[in-house]
Amino acid sequence: MRLRTTVLIVLAFLLAAVAAAFVAGGSATIIEKRSRLATRVAMEEGGHGWVHVETDGLQVILFGTAPTEAERFRAVTRATAVVDASRIVDNTDVASIDAMTPPAFSVRMLRNEDGIQLIGLVPAGTDRAGLVARLRAALKGGAVTDMLETASFPAPPGWTAALNYGADAMQMIQRAKVSVDPGAVRVEAMADSPTEKTRIETSLARARPSDVRLSSEISAPRPVIAPFTLRFLIDKMGARFDACSADSERTRDRILDAARAAGATGTLGCTIGMGSPSPQWGEAVDLAIRALGQIGSGVVTFSDTDVFLSANPEVATAQYDHAIGELESNLPKVFTLHTELQAKPAEKPAAAGFSAVLNDDGKIELRGRMTDARARTATESFARAEFGAEAVHGAMRLDPEMPQGWPTRVMTALQALSSLSSGTVEVTPDSVHIAGVSGDPQASDTISRVLSGGLGSGSRIAIDVHYDRHLDPALNLPDGPGCTARLNEVLKAHKIAFEPGSAVIAKDALPVIDLLAKAMKDCQEFPMEIGGHTDSQGSDEMNLALSQDRAQSVLAALQGRGLWTGNLTAKGYGEARPIDTNDTEAGRENNRRIEFRLIADADTAGAEPVSGSAPDSAPKPAARPEGLMPDQMGSDQMGPATAEAGEDGAPMDGTDGDSGDGAPMDGAPEDDTAPANSAADTATDSATTSAAPADLAPAGTLPAAPSAQVAPTGAAAEPATPPQTADVTQPDAAPTAAPTVSAPAQDASPAAETGAPAPAMPEAAPVTEPAAGPATDAAAETASEPETAPATSPRPQKRPAGLGKGKAATTAHKRAHK
Repeated sequence: MRLRTTVLIVLAFLLAAVAAAFVAGGSATIIEKRSRLATRVAMEEGGHGWVHVETDGLQVILFGTAPTEAERFRAVTRATAVVDASRIVDNTDVASIDAMTPPAFSVRMLRNEDGIQLIGLVPAGTDRAGLVARLRAALKGGAVTDMLETASFPAPPGWTAALNYGADAMQMIQRAKVSVDPGAVRVEAMADSPTEKTRIETSLARARPSDVRLSSEISAPRPVIAPFTLRFLIDKMGARFDACSADSERTRDRILDAARAAGATGTLGCTIGMGSPSPQWGEAVDLAIRALGQIGSGVVTFSDTDVFLSANPEVATAQYDHAIGELESNLPKVFTLHTELQAKPAEKPAAAGFSAVLNDDGKIELRGRMTDARARTATESFARAEFGAEAVHGAMRLDPEMPQGWPTRVMTALQALSSLSSGTVEVTPDSVHIAGVSGDPQASDTISRVLSGGLGSGSRIAIDVHYDRHLDPALNLPDGPGCTARLNEVLKAHKIAFEPGSAVIAKDALPVIDLLAKAMKDCQEFPMEIGGHTDSQGSDEMNLALSQDRAQSVLAALQGRGLWTGNLTAKGYGEARPIDTNDTEAGRENNRRIEFRLIADADTAGAEPVSGSAPDSAPKPAARPEGLMPDQMGSDQMGPATAEAGEDGAPMDGTDGDSGDGAPMDGAPEDDTAPANSAADTATDSATTSAAPADLAPAGTLPAAPSAQVAPTGAAAEPATPPQTADVTQPDAAPTAAPTVSAPAQDASPAAETGAPAPAMPEAAPVTEPAAGPATDAAAETASEPETAPATSPRPQKRPAGLGKGKAATTAHKRAHK
């Protein structure tokens, strides 16, 4: 009985234990699932998706990598809101923290009348005090307000160069906003005029470092155009504008489209300005230009609301009537139309008139006829006011038969001529013809406006004006000596190295070629020589050949960088021109060099000056070949109208010497009467070439032959006088008495080698002189007695009207080397 009871008790306890274990296990499982689910939901709701939740009994274990320590702390804190903190096991970690990214550095510079403000974030190492002092030095008044913040990070690449360039830009402009970022600068500014805008843009482009990007937005107020002028013509030279004005971009585009439809080609421009006489300006101009295009030959001129259309004589009457009828019917009523069909000119003698020649040196000569002495005095006084008191030479004769209003007509023409750097103007009772060169791209517009306003829109006007960018003050381009100085400064700071004993440019010297190409960007039109020089080690022949090859290598390298090298000449001098001793290594290193010099300087180096000759002037830019970079063409593209002006009364330069100003030399006759034509030039060239070889003496050592001059009005021609000659001696011969000129020989001729007398060099080609008279006799007497100084110093000879500056310089150079 007791045994049975004991067994039953034991079984009861066992069953109770099993039941308790089962209930406890089920309860724990339920708690684990609920805790894990609740924690996971809490993590998702809190945006902590990176957390993985596991449970082990009553423990809640958190796994995962938090992006930051703060994020890990927020995840654990949110888990404790679901389960008891004692049950949480934190097995999370934090992602490794890389170096902090530097902030975006940027500076905004604002300048107005009150001063300059600096706003932005800069590296802590920036010299803020130096920047402020630099900007304060550019201010005439006002203050520099520094509101910059700093950050302790190194300056990013391109930051220092951009900041310095931004400070330079701020110093150039009076009202501007300059934004500086690493490697980039943006300039927003307001200019006072279109010319000032061009100056700012040019200055910014030149000062920009190669590793800094520049973006600019320079605005300028539109000019006031009065009278509002437009002149469009079609002739044998094609369809083109002499002047064009528009009141908006839309009107400009409409006018240019009409011009192209009428036959105009190439790059067309039209000045946008204020002062339009009517909102229908574009419509009226469009109709008039299209009407002229239908006529085919003539000119249409707008001066405010006055419209004058003149058709050339070859136009058929029916064609003229149809186009004019169409224009009259549709032209807006506010405009007044005047038309004419020119009659075919009858054979008649040339009308007497007035001419003026403005030379490169700013001097002007007034010739022709004036009504009376008072009008002549008034005209000369007006010219002195326009060109300078010492620049005017008057040579006008009185003719009371000149038409009424003649002085006003002449003064208007002189006012128009003042817009040119050099040129001519011819005035007749029926027409005005002006031609020349200007550094103002809007000179043609200005001249047309002056002539139309002073003479009336119906006046016959011919304008042949060319833009020479080297004369443009807004571009501030260097002259010839300035170009060679700039290039040699680059070579002085960075020498071009070659492979030893060869003409191959070393790789580490290629950046120097890049610097030369950049410095030569605005100097491509000047004739220059690339001179190669060596030290004295080695034979003369080897050094001469090596220096020539090295100079040629530099020329080829510049050509390979997109430069036009038509005006560059490579020449090797070997060891002939040392600049230092050849006894030391440092001296020999200095002698191994490349040098740039103007062609004129190179050709006349070492030559003895000719007695009485004027010093050489800087060479003018040479002409660029047709079709190559037309936007850089200068004054060498003068049209035929300009050449005509030179033939009708303009004094012309000598082109057979190296003296830029054409001053007469001892022993050289001065003749102002020969006609300027190609036959005279050919005769001069032929006589000079046949008389003596060019290798007897270098250019610049002999008296230059006087060039053909334009005869004064009414001068009669007589047979040419025989040429005079000057003896040429050998280098070691003693100088002879004036007017004989001694000159050292270059590339001695056989006569020089054998000691035989050198052939005589003629001083002048046969020229035509005016009819004999007192003045002519006096001039001949002066020419035959060079030892006697003239009573008054002669005026410098002038460059031929119609020849560009580069063409004149190039012609002189070629003739000197024939």
